[in-house]
Amino acid sequence: MPLLVVGSVALDSIQTPTAYRDRVLGGSAVFFSYAASYFAPVRLVGVVGEDWPAEHTQLLQGRNIDTAGLHVVAGGKTFFWKGKYLPNMNDRETLEVELNVFGDFKPVLPDHFKRSDYVFLANGSPVTQMNTLEQVRGPKLVVADTMDLWIRVQHEALIELLNRVDGLVLNDSEARLLTGEENVVTAGRKVLGMGPKFVVVKKGEHGAVFFSAHETYTLPAYPTERVIDPTGAGDSFAGGMMGYLAHKNSFDPRVLKEAMAYGILVASFNVEDFSLERMKQIDRSDLDLRMEQYRKMLSF
Repeated sequence: MPLLVVGSVALDSIQTPTAYRDRVLGGSAVFFSYAASYFAPVRLVGVVGEDWPAEHTQLLQGRNIDTAGLHVVAGGKTFFWKGKYLPNMNDRETLEVELNVFGDFKPVLPDHFKRSDYVFLANGSPVTQMNTLEQVRGPKLVVADTMDLWIRVQHEALIELLNRVDGLVLNDSEARLLTGEENVVTAGRKVLGMGPKFVVVKKGEHGAVFFSAHETYTLPAYPTERVIDPTGAGDSFAGGMMGYLAHKNSFDPRVLKEAMAYGILVASFNVEDFSLERMKQIDRSDLDLRMEQYRKMLSF
């Protein structure tokens, strides 16, 4: 079923303890789209400048990602992020951010994008996310992402958004910031009380926790030894999850749990190289094989 994502499209410069990559493909909507494309066709909405390499668009199109919503601003520069990962590979420092054309991003959905059954509002201003939501017609499922910046500076708009979406994906530190609760379980349940029907709290190398009115459970991360670049892991998780839901055209409890597991597995591949390099080397069969291993790991 049609899956729409609206979010950032970026060029990233990434420094890890052992390597450096300059101006590689990045952005929340990019990682999400590529991850989701293993399961379902994707419609991407974003904005870039004239410095955006055409081969990046061709790469996305080759994955059955509709880029009709990718707007190129004449004379503009693409959103740029530069970051440095600490030796533990969990913590990072932002060294430089240039919003460029993304700073004035006002998404306009192509007509055929407006009827998308599954919608993901990738990390961005809740005002922008709400603007997107007002353009879609009769979606079956709407899920949003957020971050600490929006929790702090657009808190009221975020709370309004939470009453309009079906699900929210955020990490554990963001859940604590949003609720003021240190315990992740308490925080997750408190976010659930803010409006969404379900909440997924990402815990990095420790997996993710799911909350709904009827159940709470934790899925562990897949044990990955080769962590090269964690950038985009959370977006890849969301893409894998939403792509699977769109593929199944269902979000009943069993399918949601399977979707979360696939999200975790896509993210486990994503971290094994810079940008999308590892993701370009695998296909759905690799994910299914890792799913078999993951199921065995969880059975006892």
